[in-house]
Amino acid sequence: MIEISASATTATVAIAGDLDLAERAQFPEVTARVSGLRRQLLVIDMCRVTFMDSTGAAFLMALADASAKRGGATVLRGIHDRERFVLEICGALDMFRMDDEHLCDSAAPRGSSRRIDA
Repeated sequence: MIEISASATTATVAIAGDLDLAERAQFPEVTARVSGLRRQLLVIDMCRVTFMDSTGAAFLMALADASAKRGGATVLRGIHDRERFVLEICGALDMFRMDDEHLCDSAAPRGSSRRIDA
């Protein structure tokens, strides 16, 4: 599930569940909606992501690229080591600012049924 919200200066994309090939059909619409908001700061909340593959990484990269083309910045909030590793392998870490100080809501932990395949 991907939810989009906005304030006067920030667009936030909150992702829950898997961010992978199976979800790719919704990526173009989400990217267009977020780009249409034209906010300087894009925050991608990864607290509830249970799995991400290279397709999900490409989606995040597209969001960051669209933001950068407008002179904006993209922050990844609540990213976990596995997803950070996927972005590193894709050579994309420099496209993002990392919010390493954010504490994900403990009432909504990452699922214990998290996939571990690549």
